[in-house]
Amino acid sequence: MFAIAITLLILDVAVPDVGPGESLAHALRHEWPSYFGYVVSFLTIGIVWWNHHELFEDIRAADHVLMVLNLLLLLCIAFAPFPTALLAQYVRERRHEVVAVAAYGGTYTAMAVVFNALWLYAAYRARLLADGATPARVRSRTLRYAFGPVLYGASIPLAFLSPWLSLTLFGALALLYLLPPPE
Repeated sequence: MFAIAITLLILDVAVPDVGPGESLAHALRHEWPSYFGYVVSFLTIGIVWWNHHELFEDIRAADHVLMVLNLLLLLCIAFAPFPTALLAQYVRERRHEVVAVAAYGGTYTAMAVVFNALWLYAAYRARLLADGATPARVRSRTLRYAFGPVLYGASIPLAFLSPWLSLTLFGALALLYLLPPPE
């Protein structure tokens, strides 16, 4: 699912039409929202995949609730190309930019909330965790993951104040989560 969602992101990055008297360089620069959305969404989905992989290395068993939470996470991942396309298409239009940025933030907030719910459910009383999941690692992951819903959630009201600050926050979060986790 992660690979499919990442692949679908590129479908919205189109080769621009160049009219008479226009330069290809100008047309490419005009498409910057598609590039931004693609890169930030690619990194974010890739980081969620990476963390999901690491998370399941520490989970020894699954039950019905964990599987439902995992399914909800995959729902969010599969949906991500839509708000990315929405953002790319409408972020330059003053009357639509706030809604486009807020929808993007809402999607990634939902993804972060579900990811945290998945982890917290598995980690609660270590009932589904492998023996190698030390208390220190559980605390470190829990703290690292907890920032996602808060910061992505902050992007939504921030979009109403300044869509551009909200966009900056998305980029910063992608870069932040690329950093190696503390040991």
